[in-house]
Amino acid sequence: MTELVRRCIAGDTRAAARLITLLESQDRAAYMALYRLKDHVGHAHVIGITGPPGAGKSTLADKLITQFRARGLKVGVLAVDPSSPFSGGAILGDRLRMQSHATDLGVFIRSLATRGSLGGISKATHGAIRVLDAAGYDIILVETVGVGQSEIDVVRVADTVVLVSVPGLGDDIQVIKAGIMEIGDIFVVNKADRDGADRVVRELRAMLETQAQLTRGQSPAAGPDTLAARDPDFMHHAGIEPGTQPESAFSEQVSETPPVLKTIAENGTGVAELTNTILKHLDRLASTGELEHARLESIKYQLGQFVFEEIDHLLSATDLTNVRDELARKVFSRKTDVYSAGMALFERVFQQGADHGHSQA
Repeated sequence: MTELVRRCIAGDTRAAARLITLLESQDRAAYMALYRLKDHVGHAHVIGITGPPGAGKSTLADKLITQFRARGLKVGVLAVDPSSPFSGGAILGDRLRMQSHATDLGVFIRSLATRGSLGGISKATHGAIRVLDAAGYDIILVETVGVGQSEIDVVRVADTVVLVSVPGLGDDIQVIKAGIMEIGDIFVVNKADRDGADRVVRELRAMLETQAQLTRGQSPAAGPDTLAARDPDFMHHAGIEPGTQPESAFSEQVSETPPVLKTIAENGTGVAELTNTILKHLDRLASTGELEHARLESIKYQLGQFVFEEIDHLLSATDLTNVRDELARKVFSRKTDVYSAGMALFERVFQQGADHGHSQA
């Protein structure tokens, strides 16, 4: 394991791939490898790319790789795919859409299986990011599985979240739902050559404008794409001075809300502008201190997730499985209730964990 760590730090892609495989299989030795990598992480810019299925996330990621490589940056890609219910492996293979970079030594592309994770990323994603960071990759793209509204865990791992939408999916504002709007730092309407793309852009900007003002405790100001623009009384209640043009007020608000860009990933249209916007976002995060705060919050979340995973690991032990089965039978036969049984199981798990910790010491 020490040799794998050394090679990974030296930029050996095979060593990095091996460590990620061990993390996916929850090999305990791989966790120790992360400890040895700790002094070599914290330099990469992690970009999450999320959105509904069919939005063109993989094609967009492929074009972003080209843009970042043109700027001399090394790029790692973690494409999270749905798991096979039989083998547990990834079945979509988004890497196939990025084969143009297969021979580029400055690009590392890896599919990760969700393995039952419901938040759009896999359990191994956090560790895989650290491995690629330590291996010297400047940019790490995390493409989520594309499961829709529940796909919000990417905000826990990414410095910048790019939320991709596309016109013509039936409900053009399906992406504008609770839990989704809040995670996007940059909004992209891909396949912008389709009918309805401009309307999706307007709806996104209007929703983001309203959300930003509500967050600040203000009444939403009217913009040219909002219903409020058609209601003079609303403008009065929003506190906009007489004579102020709605367009001016809207422009000021847009500057304070996440950007909404149009792309056609298939031919690369708009991807250069998207790349520049992503890099500017990182600069702003670093200059305001938001980057440090966000990464600390991410680490807190990861600590909590690790505890849950350890509890799950302990519950798989034979003796605790027997305890759980026995308690379940007692609940079923009404000898106890589920809450009392749950607390009893929790106490046994806690004791098992303490005993395991002593045995490891």
